[in-house]
Amino acid sequence: MEIIEKTPENFIFRMEANYSLANAIRRSVDEVPVLAVDEVEIYKNDSALYDEFLAHRIGLVPLKTEKKMNNKTAVDLKLTKKGPCWVYSGDFKGSPKLVYDTIPLTLLEEGQEIELVATAKLGKGINHAKHSPGFIYYKDLFEVKSSKPEVEKIIKESKGLIKPEKRGSSWICDLRETEVDEITKLDKEAIKNSGEIIVFVESWGQIDAKDILIGAILALGENLTEFENAVK
Repeated sequence: MEIIEKTPENFIFRMEANYSLANAIRRSVDEVPVLAVDEVEIYKNDSALYDEFLAHRIGLVPLKTEKKMNNKTAVDLKLTKKGPCWVYSGDFKGSPKLVYDTIPLTLLEEGQEIELVATAKLGKGINHAKHSPGFIYYKDLFEVKSSKPEVEKIIKESKGLIKPEKRGSSWICDLRETEVDEITKLDKEAIKNSGEIIVFVESWGQIDAKDILIGAILALGENLTEFENAVK
């Protein structure tokens, strides 16, 4: 395994191709618990949005999830605003940190008011999309072997995440679909899968991308253990 990029938003690495493992980890992302608004108590809502629609928008506002939180965690966010104005996610007051302060929730005209309390709890994306922490996907690295200068030119000018690597008489490279099509037209026998993949982990902001990967692996391990115990 080789790390290509590591930031709070993105964790990208390359590994030997193991599609079953990569796909199992990908499917386990929504079993990583994250914080999201679970209940909304609306005392006043003069905006044009129905209470249910407003509550749905609030539920999708991403909140920072701390490692010390657990299934008993329940934190409140209060919102009081008087128009004319836009109401943004950053107008909430409370202990949970918001990932983005500028998500528009609704519009208040002159004399209109909004007052509510939202309670956030931990949950999993398999139960509701608002608890989804991000997503994982992967793509193949290609092995290209050709004596044609036109193919060499495409490889050297490719804009993949990794620079083309010479391995013996072949190139290992990250190619776009259009580049693969161009090479295939020039030499249909030149290109094949290299046996490696690049894995991308992207976070919506509630937790770091690296922690999403770790959480997904732990969730997968727990599910396998449960399955193993069930078939004993």
